[in-house]
Amino acid sequence: MAWTREDMARRAAQELRNGYYVNLGIGIPTLVANFIPDGVDVTLQSENGMLGMGPFPYEGEADPDLINAGKQTITELNRTSYFSSADSFAMIRGGHIDLSILGAMQVSEKGDLANWMIPGKMVKGMGGAMDLVAGVKKVVVIMDHNARDGSAKFIKECTLPLTGVNVVDMIISDVGVFLITDDGATLIELAPNISISDVQERTEANFKIDKQLL
Repeated sequence: MAWTREDMARRAAQELRNGYYVNLGIGIPTLVANFIPDGVDVTLQSENGMLGMGPFPYEGEADPDLINAGKQTITELNRTSYFSSADSFAMIRGGHIDLSILGAMQVSEKGDLANWMIPGKMVKGMGGAMDLVAGVKKVVVIMDHNARDGSAKFIKECTLPLTGVNVVDMIISDVGVFLITDDGATLIELAPNISISDVQERTEANFKIDKQLL
């Protein structure tokens, strides 16, 4: 059985480490905040100028002035700080964010990322994605392994406009987890009841298989 969106977010939360400054992209990555492991203290950063984001508000308690970069209402903590977008991007570009968890439309076997537009469709803009993949120490992608039409999203070469080249360190999809290094991609975990052959059939990219799975 393939992982759900919540399962993928829960797995991504295992990459969090005590003291990390973390940026969560829009979509499935925002769910990671719900699965921060007990005893792990991380600080969530948002491109729109907020450091120390709290959980999503309960119904009826939302403050429309408190939003993340994806325009979702959030809450503040007793340690939350606010600053300009310029300061926020200085943190990102200066290498002060430890981990970014992003969505993707395509990832290549070399770790190239395409996650900001499909030609011919209206988009609001790049947002902070290009800065994040260039300035953050580690990039984890959460995505469905295949598009709605069944086509592969983990492929040999991206066909959509790139966000960054050789920037993705890990992919967490509904079928499992891949590590991407200078030596290529390696399948290191499988979702429950997903076989290696299932992954191979649904993947265009070349990848090795960790010996623990064999």
